[in-house]
Amino acid sequence: MAQACDAEVIVVGGGPVGLVSALLLAREGISVIAIEKAESIETDLRASTFHPPTLDFLDRLGLADVLTAQGLVCPTWQVRLHPDGDRVVFDLGILASSTRHPYRTQCEQWKLSQAAHAALAQEATATILFGTEMTDLVDGEDGVTVTVADDKGSRPLRARFVIGADGARSAVRRALDFGFEGQTYPETTLLVTTTFSFEEHLEGLSNIAYCWKAGGNFSLLRVPGRWRVSIYPREDTPIDDQLTEQAVEAELQTIVAQPHAYDVLEKRPYRVHKRIVDHYYRGRVALAGDAAHINSPAGGMGLNGGLHDAFELNAALRDIRNGAALEKRLDLYERRRRPVALEQILAQADANRARMREKDPAKRREILAGLQAITADHDRLEAHLLRTSMIAGLRQAAAVT
Repeated sequence: MAQACDAEVIVVGGGPVGLVSALLLAREGISVIAIEKAESIETDLRASTFHPPTLDFLDRLGLADVLTAQGLVCPTWQVRLHPDGDRVVFDLGILASSTRHPYRTQCEQWKLSQAAHAALAQEATATILFGTEMTDLVDGEDGVTVTVADDKGSRPLRARFVIGADGARSAVRRALDFGFEGQTYPETTLLVTTTFSFEEHLEGLSNIAYCWKAGGNFSLLRVPGRWRVSIYPREDTPIDDQLTEQAVEAELQTIVAQPHAYDVLEKRPYRVHKRIVDHYYRGRVALAGDAAHINSPAGGMGLNGGLHDAFELNAALRDIRNGAALEKRLDLYERRRRPVALEQILAQADANRARMREKDPAKRREILAGLQAITADHDRLEAHLLRTSMIAGLRQAAAVT
């Protein structure tokens, strides 16, 4: 006799992918428990770019307007040489026939988490448990038992399915021993935010700019009230020496020299990885987002790809609930999402990283000229933007049956 379930689905992870996954389920009347180890939604420096098709998806939940209202609508992005300002500008307006949102939105990911959490709180079939950590997971023929711990102790929760959306250090992935092959890039990146108005000093600067400078590179991504500056440290100097206030100040001064010190609001060093799981599901447990794939942030595709996972996985669970064979439908989820992550998201992010790490001035000019040639050709530009905006990857996935 089957054991009683606490919910149809348990979602492990309370970041944007986990909360959106839970909201999708709850909106379909599916009972869901979302658990998150942190005590509340974390507002640290993470992703901030939302691509056009992601906004299309989030529109279904009434969340796209939240992001555009709290973020910045960005119709263009650019690659530029610094300090001379020679650049190529990509206008997303060309995608108007392929998306309802022909622009990127720059908005901190925690704002999406907060909006999804507020919406979940209104759903009678949803329970959200912060300060709750998954400590064990046992997958069975008719359900999954998850052991969770909080300040009151440890207890089991049971569900028909589990979604592991608990990030790069996924406890769900480790519990079922999924393979997670790939590499860790050698460099440490430093992300800082500042209120300095770069747009007033760098002519023609888009809100999203990937920049070469002498001997290195940096990126500038604007969000309301501040700029996010990604600093890529030198390889010939110990990383700890480059994370000091003085070193960060020196790096910022190379972007725009000013007589006063920069007002640095936040600072976060991080390592960059390129990894993907061997399978997206096992039994009644499926992975989504960083739990399944992690990549360089160059191009802003990691969070977006995770949200695309969430929508595809929700469709799979809905089909299973309506009678589809479990393994066959989850296999389709894997066949749709894993190749896109491998061939589109990881590959593009890796290529973007390699392009911006090019240090030879002549090769940089050659790359820039090649990109400028793309923008001069309508068909090539549309194809390029369909790919870099992740629409092509979604079309690739949809074609898999």
